[in-house]
Amino acid sequence: MAVRHAAFAWLDTQRAGGKETFSQEDTSGLQLAGETIRLMPTQQGIWKPAHLQAALSFRTVYRREGLDRPYDDAVGADGFYRYKMRGHDLGHFENRALREAMIERLPLIWWLGVQGGGYSALYPIYLVDEERSDLQFVVDIDAVPQPDITWPSIDLELDPSYRQQLTKRRLHQRPFRAAVLRAYRTSCAVCSFRHGDLLDAAHIQEDGAGGRPVVTNGLTLCKMHHAAYDRRILGITPDYEVRINADVLREVDGPMLRHGIQEFHAQRLMVLPERRAERPDRALLEQRFQAFLEAG
Repeated sequence: MAVRHAAFAWLDTQRAGGKETFSQEDTSGLQLAGETIRLMPTQQGIWKPAHLQAALSFRTVYRREGLDRPYDDAVGADGFYRYKMRGHDLGHFENRALREAMIERLPLIWWLGVQGGGYSALYPIYLVDEERSDLQFVVDIDAVPQPDITWPSIDLELDPSYRQQLTKRRLHQRPFRAAVLRAYRTSCAVCSFRHGDLLDAAHIQEDGAGGRPVVTNGLTLCKMHHAAYDRRILGITPDYEVRINADVLREVDGPMLRHGIQEFHAQRLMVLPERRAERPDRALLEQRFQAFLEAG
């Protein structure tokens, strides 16, 4: 367990510094718990270091919408994710490595492919069951801290389809955040603030309205500007200019309001993705901006 806890601590430190997307090179040759180790699979989808008895991590590649992954992983009606085994051999050494992690209740890292390249780390996750007839493991991500997602109390009875939606949203959120922060160079689009642990990947078209977890539907915003955007205090035009609610512009409430909100009125976004193909979708911005105007 020492190596696993050291790996999680290393990932925590990296994410606190604003790093959300990782490559194989980033996660190789690490000195953790007195050992040299890598955290990510190379060619295969499941990784077990030679000196460990059970798998340490597994990986799912990024799939553009409309394309299939090599393995057909899915969320079940019970709200738990299914991860397909390697091939059709229950006894394959990689499947045995995952089974050992399940039996021993060992936490793992799930590497999720990120739009634009690299992987995002979802951890700690657990395997809670095995469905041999379907050649898949049942994955529980409930232990993963994700402050951007509100997960209902376990005492609340949820409609199965709603539970499926919640699980999919939680799975999408981490790689979506990684892709958006990478595109915006870990900077708030409005004010260029760069402390990664105080930045959010904000949806332009919100989840509840069918917003997709893709970079063109995202903005990196600091906590304050994200809250202002969600509450229709701050709007962004399809031409990438900031607008502030007229009533808020007239308020007098000290330097935070003046310098943090009001002075950005009519200013162009300070940070945009360098690649034009990753810049905010103007049609989505227009829809969201109209909602801002209607709010006052």
